[in-house]
Amino acid sequence: MAPTVFREGAFRFFFFSREESRIHIHVTHTDGEAKFWLKPAVELAMNEGLNSKQINEALTLVKSHEKEILNAWQRHFGS
Repeated sequence: MAPTVFREGAFRFFFFSREESRIHIHVTHTDGEAKFWLKPAVELAMNEGLNSKQINEALTLVKSHEKEILNAWQRHFGS
């Protein structure tokens, strides 16, 4: 299961239900995908296929939606 937290433009931000416990968000785009850690700070964890402009745009969106992502994490994972 991979619940979507939000979509913006060509990006989809979501969780995988059975993955590591460190808070993070996955991002897909038609060109590739990335993963961002949220704790202890928002940072890129993995990138496959996105260019630097797309990564920067996704990073900006993660930061601007950080509270929404954290709330969705707590609702989904219960911690």
